[in-house]
Amino acid sequence: MNYMQDYRAKLTTAERAVKVVQSGNWVDYNFTLAQPVALDKALAARKNELVNVKVRGGFSLRPLEIVNTDHQREHFFYNSWHFSPYERKLSDRGLCNYIPMVYRNKPLFYRKSLEVDVAMFSVAPMDRHGYFNFSLTNSASRAICEKAKIIILEVNEKLPIALGGQENCIHISDVDYIVESSNPDLPVIQSVEATDTDQKIAKLIIKEINNASTIQLGVGGLPNAVGTMIAESDLRDLAIHTEMLVDAYLIMAKAGKITNRYKNVDKGKGAWSFCAGSQELYDWVDGNSGLASYPIDYTNDSTVMANIDNLVTINSCVEVDILGQVTAETSGSRQISGTGGQLDFLSGGYLSKEGKSFICFNSTFIDKKTGLMKSRVVVDLPTNAVVTDPRTQAHYFVTEWGMANLAGRSTWERAERIIEIAHPNFREELIKGAEKLGIWRKSNKIS
Repeated sequence: MNYMQDYRAKLTTAERAVKVVQSGNWVDYNFTLAQPVALDKALAARKNELVNVKVRGGFSLRPLEIVNTDHQREHFFYNSWHFSPYERKLSDRGLCNYIPMVYRNKPLFYRKSLEVDVAMFSVAPMDRHGYFNFSLTNSASRAICEKAKIIILEVNEKLPIALGGQENCIHISDVDYIVESSNPDLPVIQSVEATDTDQKIAKLIIKEINNASTIQLGVGGLPNAVGTMIAESDLRDLAIHTEMLVDAYLIMAKAGKITNRYKNVDKGKGAWSFCAGSQELYDWVDGNSGLASYPIDYTNDSTVMANIDNLVTINSCVEVDILGQVTAETSGSRQISGTGGQLDFLSGGYLSKEGKSFICFNSTFIDKKTGLMKSRVVVDLPTNAVVTDPRTQAHYFVTEWGMANLAGRSTWERAERIIEIAHPNFREELIKGAEKLGIWRKSNKIS
């Protein structure tokens, strides 16, 4: 069939395409590297024609014109599923609202609960069979398209082809309008240099990883430290099952550590749902038969993870209390990131045969306002802090001072184990807090 005829019939300019947006509409920009550029600019140019256009997006790596042009939020009202550093700053200025979610539920939210009048996002060029690849953002892309009344695709030739997997593309017959962009360069995330403390934590985790383990890593200095250490270790035949594909996996693959050979789910394939990092990482994804792009309700499904033996999940947090509650998304009442899939992988890792789930953090931080050192282990989480992981799901906590296995432990056992990995300068204070809560036994010992 000649799909180019359909392509030419649906091809238009960004300015014409966004004319379909009406006041009061819900517009979806998708997530991360799928977010539109030309269409965003064209929609922003219609500011004076529109009011109360509500836009969903998430983890934006570029500035958004609809936000820049309307600081009063009378015309465009932007909302994010997960804050990037850029969106965190927008939120601080009252220009972005957070959408609470557990990431595995995002496709279900669209299919069961949300309205999408217009979906507009970036894709790779159409192939000869009439399919547009979702490239670096599978996530909930297919679910968004299923719910959208109108679908506008912005083609960027620099987006790589991500092989599936499942739900990694859309056919031209399901598309209403096509816009060819100027093919802007893809945003990159610069690698965060691991600190000495990160290295100490990474060493503790490496000891818990066995050959043929499947690894889930988040983004940041600590995952990079783990990836680098794995690359330099004697570990072999490791596998990938993750929501976010990051540079740490590329580091391990270049060292020959990733084979996916012994996975009992998706054997031979590294499963992932969205990707952000270096240009080299994007090039690695392009046409790579050893990688498989899946929707987030697959990668983050705990029943899928339960069938993956030796799954090791490694994530970080902001602070924890002595009961084992974790906040990974707020600093006090300030939203700084999102729940994402941390709870999904915390649960899934523990369900896996021989699996382990690690929440890692530096035991202290320096308060930018006072210059004083503060503990990330606290008696009580701050007022209005959001609990990302309930105490009932806690498995391993890791700091530079050691590792605490909390699974199945009572309140007094948890208090003892968590305080033992807190910074020594704060342990007495934490013990007094535990005593006030009635969860400290006289027989408790802290080394």
